Amino acid sequence: MTTPRLTIDLAKIEQNARAITQFCAGHGIQVTGITKGSCGHPEVAKAMLRGGVNNLGDSRLQNIHRMQQAGVDTDFWLIRLPPLSAVDAVIAAADASLNSELATLQALSESAQKSGKVHGVMLMVDLGDLREGLWPTELIPTVEVVLGLPGIHLRGLGTNLACFAGVVPGAQNMTRLVALAEELEQRFNIELELISALNSSGLELLAAGDMPKRVNHARIGEAILLGRETTRRRAWPGTSQDAFVLHAEVLELKTKPSQPQGNRAEDAFGGQPQFEDHGDIVHALLNLGRQDVDGGLLTPLDHGVRILGASSGYLILDLSKCVGEIGVGAELAFTPNYSALLHAMTSEYVSKQVHHG
Repeated sequence: MTTPRLTIDLAKIEQNARAITQFCAGHGIQVTGITKGSCGHPEVAKAMLRGGVNNLGDSRLQNIHRMQQAGVDTDFWLIRLPPLSAVDAVIAAADASLNSELATLQALSESAQKSGKVHGVMLMVDLGDLREGLWPTELIPTVEVVLGLPGIHLRGLGTNLACFAGVVPGAQNMTRLVALAEELEQRFNIELELISALNSSGLELLAAGDMPKRVNHARIGEAILLGRETTRRRAWPGTSQDAFVLHAEVLELKTKPSQPQGNRAEDAFGGQPQFEDHGDIVHALLNLGRQDVDGGLLTPLDHGVRILGASSGYLILDLSKCVGEIGVGAELAFTPNYSALLHAMTSEYVSKQVHHG
């Protein structure tokens, strides 16, 4: 079979989605399934929907188009801030979007009016992770304008944590979000439909019973795709961690020294890798490189495989402790973390093979 190859087990993704959505539903929280980790793969999207997600979100309009063209029938959220240069495309493709810039919201309003549509908006507030969002002091003047924009429906208030600076969701920042939402409701005599505070990093807080009751919306990708919460990368109960498996082929197998020989400078990527002395080792090259995936973010499924590093075109392994005979042409398997999955799904050089379970 073609290598490198990423196999996708749809039954496991569906079950992961079911486990997450049922857990969240038990706490009054609806789930938008985030498909960006699979580049909007239509079959993955359909598996998420079968598993119970309320709708789908993606960071790329191209991925939303891909799912729509494949007949995925649901509401779509654009979860990356809309580009001012593409507001017409956003209105055409997405039912709702996350926003923080007034100029963009005004442009979305104009486009929605021209199209005869009402576009849903979730205003994002930055609670310290320093990614997207209004600073809390900007909320009231922004909402005052947004409520007067025709073609725009303010659906809720959201935040994003644990993605850029690693600030974890806690009772304090979640309570702060709810307080901000309630302040807006009282000041403007409105009722916000959604308070969106969870991604895969918020599941532990929810399980501990420390999530404020007003929080009722989650945007979840990794916990569904890979079965892990993202503060400690703990396997989540009732989920599988191997819905995606990356397969690569042994191209060269030689006994070589474990340490380089000769004068050394930077490698091809500007780094200075370190090597431990293990004497001679069984040194293998696989047809998978940094152009496709970050090799350091893979977990070998074959016992005894040790990843040494990667060049642009090769994954380099030590197979000295492998159980069983491995020869040139053999396939080795790895589970990716979220970053590695993103790379592999994006690479046109990695074939994707869907299994329905």
